[in-house]
Amino acid sequence: MKSKKYVAVIGGINIDIGGKPFHPMVVKDSNPGTVTSALGGVGRNIAHNLRLMGTDVRFLTVIGEDIYTPRIERSCLELGIDIRDALRISGGKNPVYLFLNDADGDMLMALSDMALCDRITPDYLSAHRAVLAGAAVTVADTNLPADSLEWLASSCPSELFADPVSTAKAGKLRTILGKIHTLKSNRLEAELLSGVEIRGKESLAAAAEALLRTGLQRVFITLGSNGALAADKEELLFAPCCPAEVRNTTGAGDAFMASLLCSRLEQQSLADTLRTASATAALATESEETVNPLLCPDRIRERAKHCFVTQLFA
Repeated sequence: MKSKKYVAVIGGINIDIGGKPFHPMVVKDSNPGTVTSALGGVGRNIAHNLRLMGTDVRFLTVIGEDIYTPRIERSCLELGIDIRDALRISGGKNPVYLFLNDADGDMLMALSDMALCDRITPDYLSAHRAVLAGAAVTVADTNLPADSLEWLASSCPSELFADPVSTAKAGKLRTILGKIHTLKSNRLEAELLSGVEIRGKESLAAAAEALLRTGLQRVFITLGSNGALAADKEELLFAPCCPAEVRNTTGAGDAFMASLLCSRLEQQSLADTLRTASATAALATESEETVNPLLCPDRIRERAKHCFVTQLFA
């Protein structure tokens, strides 16, 4: 793969509003806890993690015009996320992601209001084809409209990675999987896209193999506290969950994806890619914030020493 200077990220920016109770959640009642507000969105989180890892980013996204807009622009400027090509919608409402975690930091439920992302159309992407052609690799999230994802699958000049975001949106990828280089999904998304119910090693392997048969080059399936799988045409690898002092699991998948992109730039082996991604995701969970501000290459390398990768059926 030719060496190029940046990763092209295509996806959403939103405001993350999250809550975490001090004690086990009591439904249909007011629970004492903490509420936080931060910038988020799968695309933006991936871009943020990439910058913390020292990778240049060109971000194709859409930005509205409301009280959050100055905060979005200031943050991207400070982080060095290049948004010069972002689509700006006069009077548009920036997306909001509302989530509730349990007392241990695992997600209980969430709501996403991402309607503005419908403005990331094939025409917009086509107008910025040069950005995609100059990228070493491109990643898209499924907050994009289905026809925009189809355009990318057919016309993106660089290798395309995809993040399904959620089971509600993962179906947009079903007809284009064979044109994507790398898919990163969680268990539920992998079940939906593969048609295989994952209940153990054999079904996990079957799901990965079903996905690879579509034409995908690499598949990563994250299993939360149960670890992660990596598969290509030659290997089926498994990594147990990397040690971490978990505070918040929201954003771990975005950090995992960012690490996959960095590993691709460095042309790492499948095993090293899985090890590094597992370490990066573990570090992400150790912050109350969706993106751990302390993430950096040195910390990732140190944590990766404690992440072990084996053959799935070793």
